Amino acid sequence: MGITKAYTTRVGEGPFPTELSDDTGVCLREVGNEFGTTTGRPRRCGWLDLVALRYAVRINGFTGLCITKLDVLDTLDTIKVCTQYKYKGELLDELPPAQAIFTEVEPVYEELPGWKSDITGTRSVQDLPQEAIDYLNFIVRHVRVPISLISVGPKREEHIKVPHPDYSQRASGGTRVASSSSTNGGTYGFF
Repeated sequence: MGITKAYTTRVGEGPFPTELSDDTGVCLREVGNEFGTTTGRPRRCGWLDLVALRYAVRINGFTGLCITKLDVLDTLDTIKVCTQYKYKGELLDELPPAQAIFTEVEPVYEELPGWKSDITGTRSVQDLPQEAIDYLNFIVRHVRVPISLISVGPKREEHIKVPHPDYSQRASGGTRVASSSSTNGGTYGFF
């Protein structure tokens, strides 16, 4: 199981292509309480970097994801997600092989609408705003690993376990079929 925030943070120096040095970065830091536990030092915050997440999924062999701090994005009108890097006019789908190149890449973003509502009380996928579901499905489509758990607040009970399809039923010819009760009529995927 891989665990990632719904946005990206970094502690210390080094390349951070999606880093936000504006009011949005400050908002993510303050709402997400992104300060070092011991030092109190502010963490660097930025948009979700799917290039880096795909790399982490591949090298670690993750078969599921836990997305934390989804609620931190509650107030945003628009959410950007880095899907590729650009280096000297070339689009990169993977992390560059050298740190020197990584320090010079530019993020390529896709923009998704925010949900502009408080999700901390949400306890089932069906109760999430459709825009939040779309954001999560966007992540799954790009990293090709299902989401198993979603954190919607800082408290232990503020999470959603994601139901996955029941493959116990088989259609003729041996094809696997998800039961309709598991997929909620197709409003969310995550798998």
